[in-house]
Amino acid sequence: MRKPCSLLALAAALAALPVLAAPAGGDALSIVTDLTTDIGQRMAGTPREAAARDWAVARLKALGFAGVHVETFPIPGWQRGEEQAAITAPVPQKLAVTALGFSGATPPQGIRAELVYFPTLDALQSVPDGSLKGKVAFVDHAFVASQDGAGYGVFGQPRRIGPVIAAQKGAAALLIRSAGTGHTRDPHTGYSQQPKDGPLPSGAVSIPDAELIARLAAKGRPLTVSLTLTPRAVGTLTSGNVIADLPGRDASLPPILIACHLDSWDLGTGAIDDGAGCAIITAAALQASQSGQLARTIRLLWAGTEETGGFGGQAYAKAYAAQRHAVVIESDSGADRVYTADFAFAEADKALAERLATALARMGITRGSDQPEGGEDVGYLAAQQKTAVIDLRQDATRYFDWHHTPDDTLDKIDPAQLQQNVDAWAVVLKILGNETGPISPLKQP
Repeated sequence: MRKPCSLLALAAALAALPVLAAPAGGDALSIVTDLTTDIGQRMAGTPREAAARDWAVARLKALGFAGVHVETFPIPGWQRGEEQAAITAPVPQKLAVTALGFSGATPPQGIRAELVYFPTLDALQSVPDGSLKGKVAFVDHAFVASQDGAGYGVFGQPRRIGPVIAAQKGAAALLIRSAGTGHTRDPHTGYSQQPKDGPLPSGAVSIPDAELIARLAAKGRPLTVSLTLTPRAVGTLTSGNVIADLPGRDASLPPILIACHLDSWDLGTGAIDDGAGCAIITAAALQASQSGQLARTIRLLWAGTEETGGFGGQAYAKAYAAQRHAVVIESDSGADRVYTADFAFAEADKALAERLATALARMGITRGSDQPEGGEDVGYLAAQQKTAVIDLRQDATRYFDWHHTPDDTLDKIDPAQLQQNVDAWAVVLKILGNETGPISPLKQP
């Protein structure tokens, strides 16, 4: 009869077992470090975005993902030009300014005009059409930092639709307070809708400069400004999605789609927006499968052209309309810790949502309102197929300090918080990936 194994012998036997380590370069910090160092900024449609796609394909193949490929699509191109602005009266003061995405151009010599202050977008909307002829409108707002970043939806509107409203009022140009929360003199860019009859010169000034304008306006003295913006439309360009699979054991089970966006604005290096997201989802998929192949396929979508119109998510939804997906999740809110999670599951899958919530609760991640937003890169597919949606919400307190600015750089990433994201995602992906029962659509598409 064999003698019982001693605890020391058992420990030695366990120590001798092979450890399934993540592939070299598969940790999130390595991925985002290399992306932002070797590629840098990745404006949609540019050679740098194309270089990023090539880099992503090589990296994902090296990490063991299958079916890694690029799917291209056309996009409207836009290129930044000269950017200068200054208060010329009642006191001269240079302003830190950047053009909003798809802004029109001033004449090469710029414009000099009266600056009309509006405390809100509603205040601009309330003036008569045509009343700002020959003037520059300035729109302020009250966006402050918060954990959920909720103010971005409301206070981002001057950037998103301000040019259309200002043009309706007859303005020669629009300046806005940056849609952010940081008090550096780095202004925030971002996508803007433009008038159908031609783009309006549109820019954002840094928050300290916006506060200066507000103080001058409060004194009741006339303001004048000089402004030169010379961006240009550059016709149709090519962008693309990078797609890769971590194959599951059962190819008949609909995959889980996890997404980020590979493109960035051209001011920084796209570390928090959204290099971190691509790093998080990739490292998490690898971590979730370290103890063995999952039942379901995990599909990665490193989307192109999120920043200037969401074209990558639209292209994916169109290309894969006939392939059923089980769940969609996106990481596009920086690199700070996940603090709460929202789930949208069909009634039949409430128990699965409870299992996920319980597992995350053990990590100190609370359950939210169960009204996930999905995200630009997965939202089109989710709406089309009525898929289950999960949001792993990140702490956004710092995010809008740097979002869309030259300060979106690697040093803003806290490695410990980045890894907490990976750990949370890996827990979710392991549970979902080993769920062999049906995951129902929210309602039949």
